Amino acid sequence: MGLNLKTGFSLRLASSSITRAKLLKDAGFEFIQESVDFDEESIISTCPKNFVFQATMGKYNANLKTFGIDDYPLLVADTVVTSQDKILRKAKNKDDAKKILLTQSGSITSIITCMIYHSKEQKIVDISQTDYIFDTFDEDELQRYLDSDEWRGKAGACMVEGFCKKYIKDVRGFESTAMGLNVDLLKVFL
Repeated sequence: MGLNLKTGFSLRLASSSITRAKLLKDAGFEFIQESVDFDEESIISTCPKNFVFQATMGKYNANLKTFGIDDYPLLVADTVVTSQDKILRKAKNKDDAKKILLTQSGSITSIITCMIYHSKEQKIVDISQTDYIFDTFDEDELQRYLDSDEWRGKAGACMVEGFCKKYIKDVRGFESTAMGLNVDLLKVFL
């Protein structure tokens, strides 16, 4: 992974996600974090992989147009959560978050992340999935999590590194994928 010698940064993370930034930092990547928004509400799809691909492409195109790849390679990602054949979007309020989380309680929840890395030398497009089998959520702990507002801005109101962690019975796939960025794959290519 070549650093930009003028700045020391190796890529532009086009995401406002604190979790994605932490994943990159913990994996040893040097980066700047800035992005332009894309309206995901315009996407109409009932297929989770199709939805997350369209959302990532929308973000990619918006950020490529604004920033390009000449100064820094561009990294864009989006994540969708699905359980019981439903796409579980970001909760609009606490009641919505509770409904979304109860869908996952005692069920298999799939977290699908699509990422696009684009530099002058290469372009990587990946869709990865991590499946979690959750135990039934404790009602009191669920209420404390809802009251904490930590679920805000999270796809499916799900935090596998937080609230949901103790309820994981089994997992298939990378935790980083579930947290919003497949850094395990990124490290292989970069």
